[in-house]
Amino acid sequence: MMRTFFTVSLGCPKNLVDTELMLGLLVEAGYVPCEEAEEADLLLVNTCGFIQSAVEEGIEEILTLAGVKERFPEKKLVVVGCMVQRYGADLASELPEVDLFIGTEGTQDIVRRLQELGQGGKARVHLAPPTFLLDSTWPRRLSSPAHRAYMKVTEGCSNRCAYCLIPSLRGDLRSRNLADLVQEVGMLGENGVRELTFVAQDLTAYGHDLGPGAPHLVELLSALLEASAIPWFRLLYLYPTRVNAKLLEFMAANPRIVPYLDIPLQHVSDSVLKGMNRPYGRKQIEALLARIRSILPQAAIRTTFMVGFPGEKEDDVRQLAEFMQTEKLAHVGIFGYSNEEGCAAYKLPGQCTEEEKSERRQRLMELQGEISLARNQAMVGRVEKVLVEGWSRETDLLLEGRTRFQAPEIDGCVYITEGICGPGDIVDVRITEAHPYDLVGEIVKPGQGENAD
Repeated sequence: MMRTFFTVSLGCPKNLVDTELMLGLLVEAGYVPCEEAEEADLLLVNTCGFIQSAVEEGIEEILTLAGVKERFPEKKLVVVGCMVQRYGADLASELPEVDLFIGTEGTQDIVRRLQELGQGGKARVHLAPPTFLLDSTWPRRLSSPAHRAYMKVTEGCSNRCAYCLIPSLRGDLRSRNLADLVQEVGMLGENGVRELTFVAQDLTAYGHDLGPGAPHLVELLSALLEASAIPWFRLLYLYPTRVNAKLLEFMAANPRIVPYLDIPLQHVSDSVLKGMNRPYGRKQIEALLARIRSILPQAAIRTTFMVGFPGEKEDDVRQLAEFMQTEKLAHVGIFGYSNEEGCAAYKLPGQCTEEEKSERRQRLMELQGEISLARNQAMVGRVEKVLVEGWSRETDLLLEGRTRFQAPEIDGCVYITEGICGPGDIVDVRITEAHPYDLVGEIVKPGQGENAD
């Protein structure tokens, strides 16, 4: 009998890679993916458990699928991932509709767990300390468009930020073997991937757990560039103190690594950063940005800032606003601090109210909107390389793509109003119009305009 399954993947691209592993394993075991929950025998949710809003999103998704199961009781509902790792048995008592819970350690065992369930297995909750590390021999099945993919370079994290649960949910840093990553990049290139995004909790920590003489990020990138002809490599999540001149010079010398740096700074106030257990202050941040701009002047810098961390004062927020106004970064995400039990910051004095967090976030987002618009307006008239995604999600009258300065799913896009191309094409586009987050442009025919720098 054919068995069908329906998946929902919540949270970050790293989670998506785990979902793709489970997709591959289920297909290998004879399951067939389907688009509608009503048609599936198995309903699978991969959850995020990082902060309260992500937990609430996960619960909502589970309850929606539990509603489907209520109408079709023979279906199996399985919940996996960070939220299970965080709450374990508590979830099982709160959500009796769920047949099986698996934490972050166990996605690789999904088929065996389902078989046990089918044989009347008693254990509903499977939790273990995270030790698994994906490699290229596992049957991962990509769920992103065929022209782009994510590659998880490390698992876990050994940084100890006061607001973060990741080490307890994902374990300490575990770097993949360089030869194995070379193998995977070769396969992805052969499958037609045009943009490969490297993801990790801290990409710049690659190899730091592998002992003396182990390859670090630059050696890894060098090997991967050589092993494939994929035109765009993108780096996500670089830790501020590890973005050094060696990495920047390597990026400048290898234009296939797009000039895009995602560096979560979290704050610029020395006292707030100290409370967060981030090992740098504003002076080091300013020196880092100056170094990036001297070595890789065209780089787009993305960052995230957290407002409302315990003890944050109005002066700290003023410092953030002043910094944003001075530095004019390409992309900035602002998040309100979420006070999570299990984090070092949970019992810190000086907790901010939700109203304070919301007001501060709103104020800084408005400021960044103005900065982003001015930056985008400065691009009007320029010709930029654009990776075409396909028809626009907004209207099927326009094509949509991204410049090297826009990451998939998190930044804006380029709407293409004229010209013919297909998904995965990299074309020259003259920017004709700017909005706070998106650009509009026309494809330049060969010989019609200067190339993008």
